[in-house]
Amino acid sequence: MGRSRENQRGLTLVYTGAGKGKTTSALGLALRGIGRGFNVKIFQFIKSPERSYGEQIALEKLGVEMVQLGIGFTWTKTPEEHREALRTGWPRAKEAVMSGEYDLVILDELNNALAISSFPVDDVLPLAEVLDLIQNRPKHVHLVITGRSAKDEVKAAADLVSVVEAEKHYYNEGIPAVYGIEF
Repeated sequence: MGRSRENQRGLTLVYTGAGKGKTTSALGLALRGIGRGFNVKIFQFIKSPERSYGEQIALEKLGVEMVQLGIGFTWTKTPEEHREALRTGWPRAKEAVMSGEYDLVILDELNNALAISSFPVDDVLPLAEVLDLIQNRPKHVHLVITGRSAKDEVKAAADLVSVVEAEKHYYNEGIPAVYGIEF
């Protein structure tokens, strides 16, 4: 017999660390939630809508929207371009969480965006607003935040923090990103 989610408190889960598998773990939760009838929404803070991603193609088949809010990796665009993407993207993600329409919202690579130090981000993606979102979102909403270098404040506000570390990685053997594995 299935369990009702009506009276459950939403959790905040943080997947961080330098190892591979943070987004993959979050997507696994998305699949589990979809299987249980959850309404799921995924926002990616660094990835650009100009590229195609295997997980996005699969999720579309399941009726789940994955939105790329970013413009690519920080070294490929100007600070002004990244700041503008964060300035317009953060309110979209925040609004979706606060709407209460979703049971599970994944904020993929939000930790990466919060950790940018090569240009100012706090005025376009305020840490205080992220913490407020964690604390004051609708009671039933599960929130998943991924990315390297999670801020201590985000980790402290979370219900679960998993640190993914690489013990061995094929990149170190000169194998580039693999179709179907990385993208």
